[in-house]
Amino acid sequence: MSASTPPQTIFSLSNLSLKLDTAAHLSPHIAPLLTTPPPPITTLLLNGNTLGVPACEALAPILRSLPTLQTANLADIFTSRLLAEIPPALSALLTALLACPALHTVDLSDNAFGLNTVAPLVAFLKAHVPLRHLVLNNNGLGPHAGALIAEALEALAARKEEARRAGREVPDLETIVCGRNRLESGSMAAWAKALRRHPGVRVVRMTQNGIRQEGIATLLREGLKGCEGLEVLDLQDNTFTMVGSRALAAVVGGWKGLRELGVGDCLLGGKGSVLVFGALARGENKGLRTLRVQFDEVDGRGLGELARAVKGGGLEELRRVELNGNRFAEDDERVVELREVLEGRREAAGEEEGEEWGIDELEDMESEEDEDEEDEDDEKDREEDAEEEEKEMKADSMLKVVDQEENAPVAEKDDAEVDELADALQKKI
Repeated sequence: MSASTPPQTIFSLSNLSLKLDTAAHLSPHIAPLLTTPPPPITTLLLNGNTLGVPACEALAPILRSLPTLQTANLADIFTSRLLAEIPPALSALLTALLACPALHTVDLSDNAFGLNTVAPLVAFLKAHVPLRHLVLNNNGLGPHAGALIAEALEALAARKEEARRAGREVPDLETIVCGRNRLESGSMAAWAKALRRHPGVRVVRMTQNGIRQEGIATLLREGLKGCEGLEVLDLQDNTFTMVGSRALAAVVGGWKGLRELGVGDCLLGGKGSVLVFGALARGENKGLRTLRVQFDEVDGRGLGELARAVKGGGLEELRRVELNGNRFAEDDERVVELREVLEGRREAAGEEEGEEWGIDELEDMESEEDEDEEDEDDEKDREEDAEEEEKEMKADSMLKVVDQEENAPVAEKDDAEVDELADALQKKI
């Protein structure tokens, strides 16, 4: 490398569809990483290839020699591999990455990490104190493996605190992306506990996970409520109904820096949307810029509350609203008012038209229910309200007990096999 050539900071084999079974297959592609001293690589992109166990074992010592590495994209690296290959291959890579002190971002999306293959990832997450951004999309986790991931993140919080007490400068875990993973309601208690231990989280995306209303309420009330610095929350394509809508309305005001809220395709319903938009109208989320509530059965009542929030100053920085697929007319006067307000804001900001501004195309609107149906729904809602209030009182009481137990000086009871693997990973560093 000549003196005038800037040092390489990105190493990429991204989406080359390479089939790297052995060290010999790997060798021709990684020559830039084999210099002495090692190159100051900050970003490693291996996504979109398929790596066998011998190739991963050959790559491991090279990864270990990259002290400047900050971002590792390992998405979709096990396509066509046997289930038995994934744990040793993954363990080789993650063991090596534990030795990279600057590594703060890891993307392992589109790899099959079911219950039988998740142990190396759990061990890594428990131990990697520098972690700031974790991306796990479409990993086929399911509720059991999803709960193990959450428990690992809870353990990571303890490791971070331990390191801080020892005088080390340790970053918060800021980003959790875990979508399309069938987490379901069964793992939400574990995720809520993990999020309580990471109050510095700023971005949470958990879309399309089959989480039903009780799980959503648990996640919001017992977990995300304590993340006061939250900036982005995307829970699209889960199920809220009145239970989840009420929970969101109760906690959203605590996120003063919220910029993006995605609850589209979540079945907020007419009355649920009134609660959520009414909470936003209180002016505690003035910095909200993007609101996604498409296909949520929002009716004229909810639309009116949203218009009030926008025009009344509660959402004075709102730029983008996605409303398609709801239950009001495309030419409703309140839609026209919202368009005019958002267009005025765009012009005042001197910005060009784009998907960051305005209202989306309203191509799939449904007709509003007639008055009799609305009255019937309201009666059902009142019954649900009474039942839910009783459940919330019980949940609040149980949460206090849980918090007391968490603060009590008792020993942790972790999965023995995963703990042994975590210890083994640490010893290899």
